[in-house]
Amino acid sequence: RPWSSSPASPPPMHRRLLLILTQRFSDFEVLLRWKSRMKRRKLLRKNHLFFLKCSILFACLLCVLRFVGHSEWFRADHKGKFNWDFLNHKDTPLEEVDMSYTIINYTGLSNLGTKAQRSLRTLSVRGCSEVDDWFLARLHVFQDSLEELDISHCPQITPGGLAALRNLKGLRRLDVSSLPRISTPGLVIILLEEMLPQCEVIASGYDHSLKPEEVEEERSQG
Repeated sequence: RPWSSSPASPPPMHRRLLLILTQRFSDFEVLLRWKSRMKRRKLLRKNHLFFLKCSILFACLLCVLRFVGHSEWFRADHKGKFNWDFLNHKDTPLEEVDMSYTIINYTGLSNLGTKAQRSLRTLSVRGCSEVDDWFLARLHVFQDSLEELDISHCPQITPGGLAALRNLKGLRRLDVSSLPRISTPGLVIILLEEMLPQCEVIASGYDHSLKPEEVEEERSQG
């Protein structure tokens, strides 16, 4: 091609129009993608709040609650109906919770909320089939407030799990009655009283006789 000093001719109109449309389409696609992402994030946030409220509500329907500064207990009546007035105290920390014979477990414990870590004085999980050693280990978050704990009749608790209760230095009353996986209750009570000297340990429903070989076995498990 011969050399020429004349400027390059502009692209044809249809090519320029196509380029403009391509750029506009790209910008529009980015906008749609951003809008879709924001919509999805908003939906996830709503779902999170919904499931959080459902978890708290489900826990409330299964247990008995009392809030700090209030004498009234919230519980279902004989027909299974619950007093919805507890929603008026959603910003008030819990002081006493009875979740006996419910399906509360390690992960569900967080539904009590962070405020309860500084205010919860009494907790009962009597007869809860999902309460195990992991659950007991998680109770350390209440070490500054918890004074009474009932873990009796829980089939999954072992002597090793009871050792985690040493963190509850403020505990004044502990019920460990009828734990089927405790084979030497006499020794377990002694160990608990050594760990928590200020605490009254209640342990009924056992044969408290200790055999020498069982003592050594229990020490190795602890």
